[in-house]
Formats: sequence, C-alpha cells, structure tokens
Amino acid sequence: MNEGRKEIFQIVFVLVGLIFLVKLFFIQVIDNRYAELANSNSILRVVEYPFRGLIKDRNEKLIVYNTPEYDLQVIMKDVSHFDSVKFCEVFHLTLPELRKRFKDLKAKKKEYSAVKPMRFLEQLSAEDWARSADRLDEFPGFYIQARTTRAYTTTALANALGYVSEVSKEQLRQDAANIYKQGDYIGQSGIEAFYEEQLRGKRGVRFRLRDVKGIEKGSFKNGEYDTLSIPGQDLTTSIDLDLQLYGEKLMRGKAGSIVAIEPATGEILSIVSGPSYDPALLTGKKYSANFKLISQDTMKPLFNRPLMAQYRPGSIFKIAQAMTALQEKVITPETRIVCDRTIIGCHGPHTNEDLRGAIANSCNVYFYTALRRMINQGKGSDPFSDARIGLKEWDQHINSFGFGNKLGIDLPNEKDGLIPTPAYYDKAYNNRPWKFSNIYSIAIGEGENLVVPLQMANFAATVANRGYYYIPHLVKGIGKENKPLPRYTERHYTTIDSANFKIAVDAMQQVVDAGTGQWYAHLPDVVVCGKTGTVQNDPFPAHSVFIAFAPRNNPRIAISVYVEHGGQGARAAASIASLMIEQYLFKQTRRQYIEDYVLAGKFLD
Repeated sequence: MNEGRKEIFQIVFVLVGLIFLVKLFFIQVIDNRYAELANSNSILRVVEYPFRGLIKDRNEKLIVYNTPEYDLQVIMKDVSHFDSVKFCEVFHLTLPELRKRFKDLKAKKKEYSAVKPMRFLEQLSAEDWARSADRLDEFPGFYIQARTTRAYTTTALANALGYVSEVSKEQLRQDAANIYKQGDYIGQSGIEAFYEEQLRGKRGVRFRLRDVKGIEKGSFKNGEYDTLSIPGQDLTTSIDLDLQLYGEKLMRGKAGSIVAIEPATGEILSIVSGPSYDPALLTGKKYSANFKLISQDTMKPLFNRPLMAQYRPGSIFKIAQAMTALQEKVITPETRIVCDRTIIGCHGPHTNEDLRGAIANSCNVYFYTALRRMINQGKGSDPFSDARIGLKEWDQHINSFGFGNKLGIDLPNEKDGLIPTPAYYDKAYNNRPWKFSNIYSIAIGEGENLVVPLQMANFAATVANRGYYYIPHLVKGIGKENKPLPRYTERHYTTIDSANFKIAVDAMQQVVDAGTGQWYAHLPDVVVCGKTGTVQNDPFPAHSVFIAFAPRNNPRIAISVYVEHGGQGARAAASIASLMIEQYLFKQTRRQYIEDYVLAGKFLD
C-alpha cells in the first residue's frame, strides 16, 4: 500500500517538474516577452535605418538625396509622471490630439505592446527634433528614432522619379521574404519603385544602455551585438537635367509629353509629363494631405503621360506604313499615286507624289492606297480571307517597331498601346466578316491604332539607327559597377531591310527642309529629320504631334512631342521638338521668337 502511494507521489513529482521545465522553455526560448520585461529597463533596441541610394543625372548632378527626419517612439510600460500639458507645449499638440494619439496606439491590437517601442509621433523635422531634444528626459518612456526621407535639388522629373512612402499593409502581406517591417519606407512609383531593391539598403540595429530615467548611457557590451546598416546603391540616370528643366518650361500650361532618347544607347535624355507637380510635396508629414490634393487635380498631374497616355499616332504612322509597304514590295520609292480626294480627305497643294513626296506632304490618299495593296494581295480565296492574311503580315512588321506592346522601360505602369489584329476585328464585328474597307483608317494613323509617346520616340530612334533600337531606359549606371541592367544593352531589330530606312530618312529630311515641318522645325547648321502629325479629336481641337532626330548622320537625339489640343503638328509639337534639339546640341536657344511663340501658347487658342 505504502509502495503504491510512493510511486504515485514520484509520478506526480516528475509530471510537475516536466510542466515547469516546459514552461521555462517557453519563457526563455519561445516567448521573448519576459526577456523584454527584464531588459527593457536597461537595454534599448534602436533600429538603424539605411541611407537610401542617391539619384543623379548623366552629368553627375545630384537630383535626389536624403534629409533627416525623426519619429518619436514610446515604450508604454516606462511612461510615468506624464505631464500632458508640458508634452503638448513641447511637441505643438492640442490635448484632444494627444488623447487621440494614445487611443489610436492602443487600438492597434495586433501591433500594440506595452514593452516594445511604438511610434507615437511621425516625421518630425530637424527643427522639431532640435526644439524637443533637450527636454525629452522630462518624459520617461519616450525617445527619438532617427531616419531619413527624400529631398530634391529640383522641381523637375516628378513622374519619372516617383515617390517614397510608408509600406502599406497589403505590401507587407505580399512581402514573402519578410524584408519590410511596419513603418518602413518603400518606393511607390517611378524610379523609386522600379529600382527599390537597389535603392533601399539594409537596416541595422544598435543596443543602447539606459539608466532608470531612460537616459542613454552608451552601447551595450561595447556594441558586440550591434549590426551596421548598409546604404542603398546610388543610381546614375541618363537624364540631362538642364534639358529636362527646359522641356518642363516649354510644356508649362499644356497637357502632353516630351520624350527624348539617345539613339545609340536607348538612354532617355528627357521625359516630360505635363502637367506635373513638385516632388517635394510628397515627402514629410504633409505627404498625405498633399497626395490627396494632387490626386484630385482634374488635370491629373500624377498621370505619367509619356508611358500611360494612349493616343492615335496620326500622320507620323505614315513612316512605318511606308517602310512596311516597301518591305512587302507593293510599292517602290518611285511609285506615284494620284491624290484623288474622293477616296479619302487630304490637305495641301500636291497631286501626284512619289513616296518621298507623299511623306513630305503627308498625303492621305497615297498611304490609303499603299495599305490597300498590303492588305489585299490576293493571297486569300475572297476579300475577307485576303484581308485577314494581309493584316496578319502587316501586324508583324508594325509590331517589330515596338508598337502594340510594352517596350520594357525601367518604370512601372507602362501601357501597350494598340495595333489591331484579325482577332481584334473579329471581336469588334461580333465575328461577322470584315475587309479592307472596314479598317482603312489605320492607314493614316487614325482608327483603332493607339500608341504611347514613349513608343513614338523609340520609333524615331529606330529610324535614326536605320532599323534597330535599344529598350529606352532611365538608369545608365547602378552602384559601384555603374552599369545598366543587362537587358538595356541588347539590340532589337525590325523586320524591315536597312535599305528601306534610307528612304524614310530622305523623306523625313524633306519634311523639315521643304515640307510640313519647314516653318518651325528647320534648324540652321544641323540636318533635322522629322514628321508632323495632326490627330483628329472631334469635337475638340486636334492633338499636335511631331517626331524627329538630329543630326541626320550619327544622330545624337531622337524625340517625340505630343501636345493635347495643340492643333497642327507643324506648329506646337514641331516648335517644341526643334527647341529641345537646339538646346541639347548647342546648349542655347538660337531662335528666341520660336521659344516666345511656344511659351505664349498661341496655338492653344
């Protein structure tokens, strides 16, 4: 009997011991709350936020840098003898605002902890910090967490640079690698978002000793457990900041875009979206209020027109039509077509032009006829199947110029544009038969064709290179290696023979020397090759379009300009493009009367 009781007692004793051991394991190893309670009085864990990488222009001019800001952190367990009136006086709060801060803090049930640092006030400026630093010891439990925010040397380039803000809950949920923590900053658009991995750096941690009043007394164990933050990599952009500023000046008060590219590399020299905004508005404690204000602007300054606006290309598309028709051998450079305006409307005093003359005078009838010959080559059993075969072949050539698909620029939110396919028309006509007479408006860049301004500039660069392009990109150097991403160094060839590009170049020079572009696009001392476009926009004024490159041989700049409601392409867009070319090549404005004309915006009346 006694032996049985003894065994039961031993079993109970062992079980109780096991329970205590398991509990102790959870306390010491699994659950760190008790360790935090024990250490929080003497050790403070301070996050070291990394410096985000700098952003410079192609000439090493600084564009984006870091400026200090501060968060006020609180450990609720350490708050004692709190003087709310004095606190409000130091941090410029009202008592209702202070109460709301405490209430909001405790409302964060998942994040709230009495023993961990919690953000109480965010994005204090250097002035705020200087004013409060000497009095912080009056408020036990509170301390300053230093970090940086973005600052800018210029008001230009806002849409391309993008902005940085606090990581959202959705972004945290999608962060499988667990890189970000609540309160971290992340690039939300533009270069800041696309190159987030290179720019962000890596956070570090410092452990600081504190006395009973919460005042820091130096590092814990001489920094044995500290980890240094690693700064992000700097970016060298391809942007010419002087040219960018000049472009934004010319686009002031207008809606549209300018995209300028160096044809030999695909590097973007200038990318202007009008209207724009000051990037400094989307930093600091007024970020939320300013973002709401900018996003509600009816002119949509956050809408990055060079990448996101999809327009009909207008007559600039005739250059692509010409080379495609030459490639398909349905015309030759000497082919003449009578401008019979009963077929389709046209403009200007011309009658029976060859290909070069048709481009120079932007003859609609010529390119209507050329496309009809491409579409209807007699390869099908009837006009409907013939049109399907012809359009499919046409699509392959047009797509090879970079139209109809994203080019792959190093910015988010790029749009595809639209080059219609047989499947597109099948859907548009509810699977009823269609033929050339249903789709002929695409011959002159109208109808279903849609392009984005970036594609227009890339097309100009492709002609300048006589048949190939590099994917347009904004960053030419990353970090110490100072090289772009590999995909931006690969050539992309069109399906068009290089010999056919010579015809296009000849014609584009004729446009500027003696055609529709001669009054506003012609420059002394340099051969400019260009093409005007006037895009229908009924019932509103037409859009003004111009593409160009210069010089003719060894081109240094290719450009597209799109001015919404700007009227004739030979006026607004051609003027702006020629001024940009002049500024880039000669570093000055030689034709002040053209600049005055653009700045006055008379073409918008």
